[in-house]
Amino acid sequence: MKPEPEIRRVLVHRLGSLGDTVVALPCLHLIARVFPNAERRLLTNFPVHAKAPASAAVLDGTGLVHDYMRYSVGTRNPLGLMRLAARIRSFAPEVLVYLMHIRPANAVRRDRLFYRAAGVKRIVGLASGQEMKFLFDHVTGLYESESNRLARLIAELGDAEPANLANWDLHLSHEERQAAAQVLALLGGRPLIVCGPGTKMPAKDWGPGNWQALLGRLSAKYTGNALALVGAKEELTAAEDSARLWTGSRVNLCGRLTPRETAAVIERARVFLGHDSGPMHLAAAAGIPCVIAFAAAGPAGVWFPQGSMHQIVYHQTSCSGCYLERCNVAGHPCLTSITVEEMEAAVDRAMQGQPAPPGLVRIGA
Repeated sequence: MKPEPEIRRVLVHRLGSLGDTVVALPCLHLIARVFPNAERRLLTNFPVHAKAPASAAVLDGTGLVHDYMRYSVGTRNPLGLMRLAARIRSFAPEVLVYLMHIRPANAVRRDRLFYRAAGVKRIVGLASGQEMKFLFDHVTGLYESESNRLARLIAELGDAEPANLANWDLHLSHEERQAAAQVLALLGGRPLIVCGPGTKMPAKDWGPGNWQALLGRLSAKYTGNALALVGAKEELTAAEDSARLWTGSRVNLCGRLTPRETAAVIERARVFLGHDSGPMHLAAAAGIPCVIAFAAAGPAGVWFPQGSMHQIVYHQTSCSGCYLERCNVAGHPCLTSITVEEMEAAVDRAMQGQPAPPGLVRIGA
């Protein structure tokens, strides 16, 4: 990696929400190292009626990007595209770094033409459709993670080193850590377990009954530990219901904290429990072992949390890879096949610092 201090303006194209932003952190750190003197803007999607993109909730305060440029997802309106091209041309980036999700070959060609029309001369990461796809490891049966895929596509800039925890640093502020300390004060400094049992996507939901049973068992086994529940405001009731059988100290923080303050809570934990989610990626970024009831809607490995300390319970069924937000298969087999006993054993291993056994991720189950 050789810094390019003469570059003054860099535009990074990355869409998505909290988790999509977190998994791009190693690449964003690399971009900041290579272009230390550049103004770095992120071209990304904004929620409807929002003044800031979802990515700002993760990146503000990191210094990795300095500003945001609005991108309207799926727009085919010629006037809208012309306005976006004009904004890009006005910013005049000397380099555009393409950190997009997998796109069809025709969409990649269209993107390249659009950037050229907007005056961008150097584009990094805009590979052919085949090169953008996830690599498959026949030994492990797992696909390349999104973090590793992005790092591979921009390797001409240097090694983003997704395996190095330092490249996931959110640069949490003193104030954010103080906010975490304040909401956890009532727990009296007890060892902490953090759980995010809620989810906006029904296809990822292991179910409150399972979480009740698991947290009840953990409460009896790990007496003296406290529980913090995290998630969005809409998940508050579901989280409270999931923790009904926890008999020790607990606090429900759903909707009370920003994502970065949530990260400051999670970094104090012994273990994080939950689904495939933004908080899961925040936990992995902090180096906290995750125990995850992982739905098989997507390929195994792509969205697993980065790192070798995690316990990922993933059962590949005949309907795996459906990409559905709401399961339409009777019984929701990829998640209902995950037992409370299996998750409890995974928590025990995580608490003891033991690696996950090969059979935990069941391919072809």
